[in-house]
Amino acid sequence: MLILLQQLINGLTTGTLFALIAIGYTMVYGIIELINFAHGDLFMLGAFLALTIVTRLGLEDAGVAGAAGGIVLTFLCSMGFCAGLNFLQDRIVYRPLRNAPKLTPLVSAIGVSFVFMGLGQIWKGVADINFPDVIPNQNLLGTDALRFTAKDLLVILVTTPLMAGLTLFVRYTKMGKAMRATAQNPTAARLMGIDVDRVIGWTFAIGGLLAGAASVIYGLTINTVSFQMGYQNGLYAFTAAVLGGIGNLPGAMLGGMVIGLVRSLGSQYVGEQWTSALVFGILILLLVFRPSGLLGARTREKV
Repeated sequence: MLILLQQLINGLTTGTLFALIAIGYTMVYGIIELINFAHGDLFMLGAFLALTIVTRLGLEDAGVAGAAGGIVLTFLCSMGFCAGLNFLQDRIVYRPLRNAPKLTPLVSAIGVSFVFMGLGQIWKGVADINFPDVIPNQNLLGTDALRFTAKDLLVILVTTPLMAGLTLFVRYTKMGKAMRATAQNPTAARLMGIDVDRVIGWTFAIGGLLAGAASVIYGLTINTVSFQMGYQNGLYAFTAAVLGGIGNLPGAMLGGMVIGLVRSLGSQYVGEQWTSALVFGILILLLVFRPSGLLGARTREKV
């Protein structure tokens, strides 16, 4: 039972990280029906910026107060950097292709992904890099039978308010209502006076902001970054978005939790080498019987 509880803790903390990245995929798809394959590599660049800031500030030896202030600064810088870069990505690459065939922006997204990956290689090289161990790893539960560390607490303290705040933003603010209207029918939204391009830009910026937060959490908790981390984690996050129902915010959150739990329990009871196969096997079975995902709405195909 203790092993099961430990794997549940590990799975939920990992799942919330996947959920943050998955929200970026599902928001963009919900608005313009584009799979932004560059989102995972944006997450990678955010982690590289966080590594640069943490290293330059020397947070590993800065003491508790200095480390706390430096971590907050790192979050703000990485979130702002990823939000701005994602906004520029839409402005420069995707906006001119709004009326192009759907395959064109999809291929462009793959191209941007390779560009971001190349920038990562130039910035930090091709080898794995150790992220400074700023957050203490001691067990907060005071027992050796079950571990819940300060790193696990950091994940919950950051991801929970971000997800709750995003839900409230989309549901109750004017921009959130404009996002929902644009996602439902962009043409009707334009006729009602909504600046659709501005809404799409905001959507990209918010998705990038969450990816930036996830990148800092990843670096502080996993303590290893590389230029390939965006592909691997982005693939899991995209799977989480599809599993929950692509275009559905609660679905992306739920999908991230499910992926995290499946990976954690699978590595413990099935074997680490079978974890990816188990995740995608469950995804395939679910989509066979429920193509819209766990929380996705069933819609008729327009012809």
